[in-house]
Amino acid sequence: MTLPRIAVDAMGGDEGVRVMVEGAALARRDHDEFKFLLVGDQTRIERALDNHPGLRGAAEILHCDDVVGGDEQPSKAIRRAKTTSMGLAVNAVKTGDAGAAVSAGNTGALMAMSKLALRTMPGIDRPALAALMPTLEEHDVIMLDLGANTEANARNLVQFAVMGAAYSRILFGFERPHVRLLNIGTEEIKGTDALREAAARLQSATDDAEGGLPLQFCGFVESDKINRGETHVVVTDGFSGNIALKAIEGSARFVTDLLKQAFSSSLRSKFGFLVSRPATELLRHSLDPNNHNGAVFLGLNGVIVKSHGSATANGVANAVAVTASLLSNALTERIADDLARLGEDWGDTTNAASTAAPAAGEEQTA
Repeated sequence: MTLPRIAVDAMGGDEGVRVMVEGAALARRDHDEFKFLLVGDQTRIERALDNHPGLRGAAEILHCDDVVGGDEQPSKAIRRAKTTSMGLAVNAVKTGDAGAAVSAGNTGALMAMSKLALRTMPGIDRPALAALMPTLEEHDVIMLDLGANTEANARNLVQFAVMGAAYSRILFGFERPHVRLLNIGTEEIKGTDALREAAARLQSATDDAEGGLPLQFCGFVESDKINRGETHVVVTDGFSGNIALKAIEGSARFVTDLLKQAFSSSLRSKFGFLVSRPATELLRHSLDPNNHNGAVFLGLNGVIVKSHGSATANGVANAVAVTASLLSNALTERIADDLARLGEDWGDTTNAASTAAPAAGEEQTA
């Protein structure tokens, strides 16, 4: 199968060119059909490619030595979209020079540039940031929105659910993914008016046997159940989602640091560590963000994937693999088909106004 090439912002992330090129090379090693457009300083990229001859023949370089700063305001970054590696990677998707783009750079700037260049899909009011989180089951859970929209009404939440379910079907092969709305309780009377209204619409849409959505709406979920593996997609607004994400990540670091302290506290503890090492290695693997790397901006007219800024080469390779999977399985077309089942009040795919990009800085991105 021939895939469109993937544009890689080689200058983004904490370590930039070395890790981004190595990550692309690792992905290419496992999937020899992958091709790349590496955007960044040509001299540095050429030097990195010397260590990865297998990638050289599958990659073209687009020279650019201007970089979006990690703490740069999105409104300022947008003004340099035509001169920065991030902006040129996104623009390659817009012009068709690449089928998708991956960046480990500034999240807010990437979202702002992507919205301005690609616009939202017809029927989608706002794009959402979706990421993978580990669970006790074999599958990860997809959670959105994680910071693109500080507020979300019922219509937004329903659209997020449709997009998250389409993503889950592609990534994990679930025919009807289990979808829940994040809430302060599981009872139907709990939560805001927007949550209850969105729940009613999703329930109605999935109960419709003939024209229903290809998902199972399973009600509400509380934050302490997100990682249990009982659901496939968790939907919320960006404010609540980002808080939940940071709390889960902080708890994971707390547990691992606590274990390190406990196992190093005495000679007996160190012996206990050796005995329990297989279990601790499994824990470390499950909690390693590199194994779940690749957050996706859903709802745009194109595929944009955000890698962790601190991702290792393995993490970047995972983000590239996610990107390729979305390309090969026609993510935007699947979302469009599902939106058509909602009706014009919830996902009007004929509404031209929905394709307009919001002004820079209109929404807050984590």
